Amino acid sequence: MNRTIPKVDAFLAKAKKWQEEMKRLRRISLGCGLTEELKWGKPCYTFQNSNIVIIQGFKEFCALLFPKGALLNDPNRILEKFGWQAARRIPFTNLREIVEMESILKAYIREAKEKAGLEVTYKRNPEPIPEELQKKFDEVPPLKKAFDALTPGRQRGYILYFSGAKQSKTRTSRIEKCMPQILEGKGLND
Repeated sequence: MNRTIPKVDAFLAKAKKWQEEMKRLRRISLGCGLTEELKWGKPCYTFQNSNIVIIQGFKEFCALLFPKGALLNDPNRILEKFGWQAARRIPFTNLREIVEMESILKAYIREAKEKAGLEVTYKRNPEPIPEELQKKFDEVPPLKKAFDALTPGRQRGYILYFSGAKQSKTRTSRIEKCMPQILEGKGLND
């Protein structure tokens, strides 16, 4: 088993919920030859400098997150798609679920290790760009360039925010209000 690090020990010791479940997920991850790190305040397990799995605790469940889960086969239909395009997670509500699925989890982790060097192909702007935003792009070319330089998630956040307005004048007002942030390379909530 690979070595544990004190930062993750401290994280697990402070966990108010899901402590035993997260310890088991840690043991499974380390048993698959991954390197333990603490990233984004969460236990993260890497292989050849690529993030393979992250252990997460939520109010209703804990989860094993695969940052590049979209690349994995899912014959057991256990990978859950959520906010990120590439990521998939497997949620758990008790230790027994993890114990029963251990061999399956190891198989998914092994496949994720094999695909560590691969890149996920992201859909650029799966939501349509609002007419008002396209008009601003035409009027202010640096805005288009700055918007295209944003991460897909930040672009999506802006598009959803702008599109959420029912009236054209409200969409235009939102766009104008956010232009300085976009030009600075910041996301909607940065």
